[in-house]
Amino acid sequence: MTDVATAFVVIAEFEVKSASMADFLALAHDDARHSVADEPGCRQFDVVCIADSTRVLFYEIYDDRAAFDLHLETPHLARFRAGFPACIERELAVRFGSIANGGKA
Repeated sequence: MTDVATAFVVIAEFEVKSASMADFLALAHDDARHSVADEPGCRQFDVVCIADSTRVLFYEIYDDRAAFDLHLETPHLARFRAGFPACIERELAVRFGSIANGGKA
């Protein structure tokens, strides 16, 4: 496994229609579950509901950019991409980063 200090972090954020939250979360959890289970380079994929809002944030950790690029070609992401536009008000810009503390608290 790659050193955690070089992990590639992806943060995606969505403003979800209130009436579509359950549908959006079902799609999101399918993508997250399959990412962790089926992609050796995906270390973590959290679906975070932001308190007192309709925002949902994805916090994803991959071994490296190449592992994330493989994620972009998966059937579970294709399912998410096909279904989520009807559920959201808007998608915020995806942000990329790395773990700065070397994985230590």
